[in-house]
Amino acid sequence: MRMNIRGSGVLLHITSLPSSWGIGDIGPEAHKFADFLAGAGQIYWQVLPLSPVDPAFGNTPYDSISAFAGNRLLISPDLLMVDGLLFQEDVAPVPAFEPGIINYSAVISFKDAILDKAYLKFKSRGGSPEYEAFCRREASWLDDFALFKSIKADQGGSAWSRWPEGLRDRHGEELQKAADKLQDGISREKFLQYIFFKQWRALKARCNSQDIKIIGDAPIYVNYDSADVWANQSIFKLDQNKQQTASSGVPPDYFSATGQLWGNPLYNWDVIKETGFAWWIRRLGHNFNLFDLLRIDHFRGLVAYWEVLSGETTAVNGHWVEAPAEDFLSEIYRHFNCVPIIAEDLGIITPAVREVMSRFEIPGMMVLLFAFGEGMPKNPYVPHNHQRNRIIYTGTHDNNTVKGWFESEASPDEKKRFFSYIGREINADQAPWEMIRLAMMSVADVAILPMQDLLSLGAGSRMNRPGTTKDNYRWQLTPGQIQLDLSERLRGMTEIYNRI
Repeated sequence: MRMNIRGSGVLLHITSLPSSWGIGDIGPEAHKFADFLAGAGQIYWQVLPLSPVDPAFGNTPYDSISAFAGNRLLISPDLLMVDGLLFQEDVAPVPAFEPGIINYSAVISFKDAILDKAYLKFKSRGGSPEYEAFCRREASWLDDFALFKSIKADQGGSAWSRWPEGLRDRHGEELQKAADKLQDGISREKFLQYIFFKQWRALKARCNSQDIKIIGDAPIYVNYDSADVWANQSIFKLDQNKQQTASSGVPPDYFSATGQLWGNPLYNWDVIKETGFAWWIRRLGHNFNLFDLLRIDHFRGLVAYWEVLSGETTAVNGHWVEAPAEDFLSEIYRHFNCVPIIAEDLGIITPAVREVMSRFEIPGMMVLLFAFGEGMPKNPYVPHNHQRNRIIYTGTHDNNTVKGWFESEASPDEKKRFFSYIGREINADQAPWEMIRLAMMSVADVAILPMQDLLSLGAGSRMNRPGTTKDNYRWQLTPGQIQLDLSERLRGMTEIYNRI
């Protein structure tokens, strides 16, 4: 799929929207943000994965218990009140959440309590035909997810590989016994997913009605202790005891002498290919219904992946294994009329990956923060080397903000090259909008700007620090932080560079 429409947009995850409920959600503030984008002439809103998060994994949406389910913490209490599933007294008292930073433990405690109340009200009504239709339509993943969550709670939170053998190995009789015993918990999980997707589809409709396209995000791997691995054990590299035989990661490079050992289970591509890539087709189809475009995180893993055998403590002793990229993508393109994917192709990318992207016309990414190192004139990220079918970012959720980069990461030589490129010396406060200007004037069809850079925020507002597991994904806008003058300024630059 080629990015044929010149435009721009904003990167802002749902959790970062302002909220009186402790965390951003898909309610009124999300609809208000869609209006801001429309007023500012933007046609893209990029979000991070909507998957459930877990404090045990640092609340990252890239390491989830499901590749299909939605994050219950993003459900809007305001919209539940509109539907009559909550009343004002049900949410009182609201904790005094600290503005601008998410306290996940406090949010989980508060939101789970009020979601329980909403479920009980819904159950007392006897459900709804819309809910029943949702459960039938999404049964291919929803039944396993709800059962997985309920068994896991009943087993004290232990990993599925430690469950009794009949449950671990999915013996039909044992699963039925568990489903009968845990019926109410299963219904609650299905209710939460029904509400999440109902609210999400309303937000997507609001965006699409204003010609705003939502760019979603799909991590290439899933968590070992997930409904996906438990329900589809044959398509992952597991031994007879259901333990991983190998883990995902990336090899040693300039940034890490020992590489990165991510720990996710690897796909058994031989088995997946024999199924006609059925699980991946279901997964992508599900995401294509949720988003207008989909970013595939670590796209190169679909061409070749770094395999580290179990027992290794670092990624040093891994090796590359080819994946059936041509067969996989050919099947995907045969199955879907439109395959609106974007490849996350940052870092060291091989010619084989470039060849696959070129053949299927898959757009990739460029980041301006990487443009001003040594060898700048030939750097592919510097604007004069950009190409049309690409997405240019000032930075991503994994990078520092532009101001933070300027103040604490950019070397004197990088700053000097940056100044030479823009034709003048500037200070840290001016750096974000100079980068924004470079992105907007690029020939790349799409420019995506993190909200933090639009607000000229520093390192304290960055979203994630790769390689760390604490205090990430916590940044949040405060009420009123987005002002009318920002909309006008962004729209003006968007018009100048013909991105409307």
